[in-house]
Amino acid sequence: MSVKKNIYLSGIKKILLNRGYKIYKEQKKSIHKDFASFYYTAFLIFFFSFTPKSALLTDKMFSEPTIVENTSKFDFEKTLSGKKELDLKPEEKAKISFKDMYSDIEEKFDDIPSDLVRFKASTLDQLFKDTKYSLKKVRKTKLVNPGNSIDLLPKEIKQIESTKKRKEFFIQIVLPLILEENYLIRLDRKRLFVILNKNNNTESERKWLKSKFKQYGVVNRDFTTLKIRMDEIPVSLAIAQAAKETGWGTSRFALEGNALFGQWTWSGEGIKPASADSDATHKIMKFKILRASVRAYQRNLNTHSSYKEFREARAIQRDNDGKLNSLELVKYLNKYAETGKEYIVVLKKIIKQNSLTDFDAVKLLPSSKKLKKLI
Repeated sequence: MSVKKNIYLSGIKKILLNRGYKIYKEQKKSIHKDFASFYYTAFLIFFFSFTPKSALLTDKMFSEPTIVENTSKFDFEKTLSGKKELDLKPEEKAKISFKDMYSDIEEKFDDIPSDLVRFKASTLDQLFKDTKYSLKKVRKTKLVNPGNSIDLLPKEIKQIESTKKRKEFFIQIVLPLILEENYLIRLDRKRLFVILNKNNNTESERKWLKSKFKQYGVVNRDFTTLKIRMDEIPVSLAIAQAAKETGWGTSRFALEGNALFGQWTWSGEGIKPASADSDATHKIMKFKILRASVRAYQRNLNTHSSYKEFREARAIQRDNDGKLNSLELVKYLNKYAETGKEYIVVLKKIIKQNSLTDFDAVKLLPSSKKLKKLI
């Protein structure tokens, strides 16, 4: 059966089930409660008697039938070696880097040179001037050249005395990286919708779908969940989190491990936090290049169960007007840090004070050779 037919039949089943629940709620108000319960029980027996097990839905579907993620059968917490799910605090779960989810990230950067060059801050500053790359121009033109991508942060960024200049310098470095990764997701998302609108799928399309289900941790060919997870992270939000997690690029994790988003790991390479408790076993995940850190961060928000509400809110924004509002979506990232709601307040402040939403509509210059290579 084609992808399109699967989606169609699944949609019919959801509509019928939701309609039955609505009738039940209406009957409770107008007739005896026991009779209403009897009616709904009979309806469910009839419905599931003629419905495959794959159509079983969660209670969440009754209130939000179009925004439902199937995470119950694929819980990444349970894949963590040597730790039980209940051993971890919510904020710890939110920063876990799972081997199954992240092992392929740096493998995809086939062009990583063995002798990466860490440019000095003065050299990069001059390069940006020579290429006429300034945030003022970006805010005006809404365009960025992918050729401005930098692999490593300059260590001298800590020595930039002007807070304003240091912030702008940091944004100039991370902006192209975030845009490039969002662009790749956008390409995948477009291809997904093309496939969903076809009656028959080619072998290459089926292989591609299989790889994407694995990449986004989706089981049972759940296309609704895949569509929700396969989406961009607002640029302003990503910049704000990178700024908060690295102190605008000055942290040890950023300079030594190219870690822009402070993701935790219990396996693989990482940097031990100096402030961690003596019995703490986690590390801050390290990367070969900055862009790998951005990709892992996006994978984290797009797959981890702690950010399910974030993804649902993002999907609703897509359905409404197609645009993503970072100041609204940030409300659902309280599990990203131990400080919870305070973390949200800080991120909002960073976004507003630095006018980061100006970068949400920025695009990559399509004429770039580097961009053509990405395509």
